[in-house]
Amino acid sequence: MRADRLVSLVLLLRRHGRLSAAALARKLEVSTRTVLRDIEALSAAGVPVYAERGRHGGFALLPGFRTELTGLNHDEALALLIAGSRRGAQAFGLGSALASAMLKVVDALPESYRDTASDAARRLLIDPETDLLSRRLLAEEVPETVVAEVRRAVFAGRKLRIHYAAVGQTPKWRTVDPIGLVTVRDQGYLLATRSGADRTYRLSRVLAAEELTEPAQRPERVDLDRAWQERSTQFRTGGDQVTVLVRVHPARRQDLVDTALAVRTEEADPDGWSRLEVDFQDSRHAEWALWQLATNAEALAPQWLRTSLRDRASAIAACYAVSS
Repeated sequence: MRADRLVSLVLLLRRHGRLSAAALARKLEVSTRTVLRDIEALSAAGVPVYAERGRHGGFALLPGFRTELTGLNHDEALALLIAGSRRGAQAFGLGSALASAMLKVVDALPESYRDTASDAARRLLIDPETDLLSRRLLAEEVPETVVAEVRRAVFAGRKLRIHYAAVGQTPKWRTVDPIGLVTVRDQGYLLATRSGADRTYRLSRVLAAEELTEPAQRPERVDLDRAWQERSTQFRTGGDQVTVLVRVHPARRQDLVDTALAVRTEEADPDGWSRLEVDFQDSRHAEWALWQLATNAEALAPQWLRTSLRDRASAIAACYAVSS
């Protein structure tokens, strides 16, 4: 860990030119005393770092101290910077590692690409925290100690004990054979097997984790994309699913499709609306999805859904019919 921190310290000085001990401590998330010890270690190792006194003083490197990463063209450098802006690494507890890696990449870029690539990356925003309606899109919080233990077991190929809180159940310990990690819309998932059966665990529901010494029972090679697709299909076809026949306005068709689990059939009506047969996870999911579309969609079947939506609309109308 200290070696990584020393490298990061050098790169920060390369990037900013001069930084105070307090500023370095904040960026490295350590104490000022630790920064001063690291500066002494770098000097002893021959790194040309020196201190400047005064109000605007701090630590700096002698000009010209750098290495270059050769062979990258402008688009390749831009792609690396954009990749570093994505939040997927947060789901696996690698956010700080990604930030450190991108600092090293930027510092090592050839002079001709560094400024232009950095400026171009600032003009692209990937996965902002809010959408156009100012709804906050937050990644799930997973304790770093938990996700680090899960990650180690996955990479080492060892069995894993997790204290898991399934929906509507009391948290309990279970031993699994980890296969891989998947992130979808900033939500992390552990793909594993338990007693030979496929299991998918949401990382935010893992309360504690412990890597075991026993090797995991799993294939040497795995196609995670295929495994995820198969488990997604199993999820969509399980539970108390309902199938609904819906007429939807073309402007809201995509909203319906994005909300539904699957689209079974689709055909166009003469008035330009679409008639779709779609699957929802359960009755509550179906009612919620159709209610969001208001008068831009009509549930044609089943009858219980039409009745439920009508009763809800009547209750809302009655509420607002009463004078204040």
